Amino acid sequence: MSIEFREADRLFHLKTPASSYFIELIRDKYPAHGGWFGSLRERKGSREILRRDRSFSPNPTAEDRSFSLDSLPLEYSAWGRTDLRSPALQAVGPDGSMSLDLEYREHRILAGKPALTGLPSVYVEDDTEADTLVLTLEDPLTGLLCDLVYTVFTRRDVITRTVKIRNGGGERIVLQRVMSLCLDLEHSDFTLMQLSGAHNRERHIHTRALYPGMQSVESRRGTSSHQQHPFLALLEGDAGEDHGTVLGFSFVYSGNFLAAVDVDQFDSPRVLMGINPFDFSWTLGPGEEFQAPEAVMVRSGEGLGALSRTFHDLYRSRLCRGYHRDRERPVLINNWEATYFDFDSETILNLADEASRLGIELFVLDDGWFGERDNDLTSLGDWFPHAGKLPGGIRPLAEGVISRGMSFGIWVEPEMVSEKSRLYEAHPDWCLRVEGRHPSTGRSQLVLDYSREDVRDHMVETLCGILGGNPISYVKWDMNRHLTDVGSRLLPAERQRETSHRYVLGLYDVLERVTAAFPEVLFESCSGGGGRFDPGMLYYMPQTWTSDNTDAISRLAIQAGTALVYPPLTMGAHVSAVPNHQTGRTVSLKTRGAVAMGGNFGYELNLLELSREEKGEIKEQVELFKRRRHLIVKGSYYRLLEPWKRTDRYAWMTVSPDKREALVLFVSVHTESNHPYLSLRCKGLDWDRHYSINGKGAYGGDELMEAGIRLPYPLLEAEAHEYHLLALD
Repeated sequence: MSIEFREADRLFHLKTPASSYFIELIRDKYPAHGGWFGSLRERKGSREILRRDRSFSPNPTAEDRSFSLDSLPLEYSAWGRTDLRSPALQAVGPDGSMSLDLEYREHRILAGKPALTGLPSVYVEDDTEADTLVLTLEDPLTGLLCDLVYTVFTRRDVITRTVKIRNGGGERIVLQRVMSLCLDLEHSDFTLMQLSGAHNRERHIHTRALYPGMQSVESRRGTSSHQQHPFLALLEGDAGEDHGTVLGFSFVYSGNFLAAVDVDQFDSPRVLMGINPFDFSWTLGPGEEFQAPEAVMVRSGEGLGALSRTFHDLYRSRLCRGYHRDRERPVLINNWEATYFDFDSETILNLADEASRLGIELFVLDDGWFGERDNDLTSLGDWFPHAGKLPGGIRPLAEGVISRGMSFGIWVEPEMVSEKSRLYEAHPDWCLRVEGRHPSTGRSQLVLDYSREDVRDHMVETLCGILGGNPISYVKWDMNRHLTDVGSRLLPAERQRETSHRYVLGLYDVLERVTAAFPEVLFESCSGGGGRFDPGMLYYMPQTWTSDNTDAISRLAIQAGTALVYPPLTMGAHVSAVPNHQTGRTVSLKTRGAVAMGGNFGYELNLLELSREEKGEIKEQVELFKRRRHLIVKGSYYRLLEPWKRTDRYAWMTVSPDKREALVLFVSVHTESNHPYLSLRCKGLDWDRHYSINGKGAYGGDELMEAGIRLPYPLLEAEAHEYHLLALD
């Protein structure tokens, strides 16, 4: 078993292949964090939990001033009984008070990993992959029960955590804060790493030293958002890419979140991760329960590189699901930047003719194919073909594309409705809105109330009708605004703060039903690009449009930040026209192609406007990617430069599982005259093998990893260099 309980010491030992996590029952009542270390055979108490009288740390009982929950490293903290740090749990009891005292009641150790009802989570395919500890705590006064659930993977350095709250009393309890993870650490000698940005500038890597007080990233936008990301990493001491201890925390959720580190008066950090409490409450009647989303914890003793590869392997194979999980993804072209709203069937088929000649495998029809959608002011919700653009409907166009040797896909935005639409005219009450206020809009659209069963049923029926009635093999699911006026007409006043979470649960319900009905359709999620690139969405859709910004140079930072947590297989990455529509920058087709091959490859440009030479280069790119995309599916990802330290050069490589093949990419963003001679040291190769580089020479794996590959001189701005390594023995 990967979980042991030593009865004599009241000590739980949670063991992954390279880490040990300890939980100690203090006074047989309070689960305390006993440390998260590299792999230990056992813990005999060389670093015991100390207790002493700490000034202004109150005591549960007057007879022992050395004991306070305020200075105890708790596994889960409730507000009100001497712990004055940021709590994991807050609730209003039947008497109106917010005081809770969670005491250990019992525990269970289970084989495998239970699924979470109504929520995405990582999974196992057989019970030998993981063991699960359920620690049940109880507040004796209110009858509130709290199940702390830890799943420990036997062959991965991963521990997942979640919490289930149950009302075991006879009166209602109102939850106001439920964190999925609470972890108290001993010292604050850490650098915090986060992924932050904006629309068209998602998931840039930022670092800062921990300091006293609260430091956090959070979303209040109804989604995980472009602006912040549900992930934190803590780098201990001088830890870096390939050395040192790094702790990573990722939240499997797609709505408002809080990821925080609170450094207390004793310089001890508390890590918290969960649903953002700023606009949350949940009423539990007697016998009712609340299931919190899942948080994933990874510990690496070999730096950020190993941490990223652990997350990649887990999310690629035990979060993503279904038919496309382990399959190579098609090279696609999307018509959006080629035509925007201005197209008809003839235009699309002309583009498809050219795409087919260049070897592209999937044609995606983007926004504008439905209702009276000639701009972004109208028709969301009216999911029937635009009579002027597609007079014969979707099927003839799709069949025309398929007859040209490609598959066919469409864009949808099923969570939204336009005020100028038949759906809104028929059901104005189906939107999120606050009674008495005219609803605010974003992109001239409103948000459908997915907390309502009737809204969800309508959308499932509509989408299944489209997919069932037409030969569609790919769906791009978009969401182009965040949530405001968050209210539901079907909820009473005292439960309105449940709306945001109920919206996310409703979204998951729709996604589960639609994707289960069409398991061979490839779904890609999108929210104005990467505004909802999170583990929750990947559970239903195995890839995400990484950013609406298709500029190759901008994409370097965006894709590097994304790859801190997510495998390249989950990233949509396309070549677009120049000057780029988002930045106005002009970059060579070679560099645009090289950067886009860092994910699921495709194009967003008008092929009919390209020169013969450009079309020839695109055809070569497509053929090249097809030969190498197996590395995206199964390869291990290595950063060769640290993008949080410098942004003038980017370099990474992907290595096949058997280490016989690798692809190295280097991009020089900015350069100076008379710059130093540079080389790239490879990683992840077989030390004893010999490799050719772009079909030439025979170089030892040891040489390539120690001496490296010499880069050309001089390096030019926005210039990409690719090195394909192939084992010769």
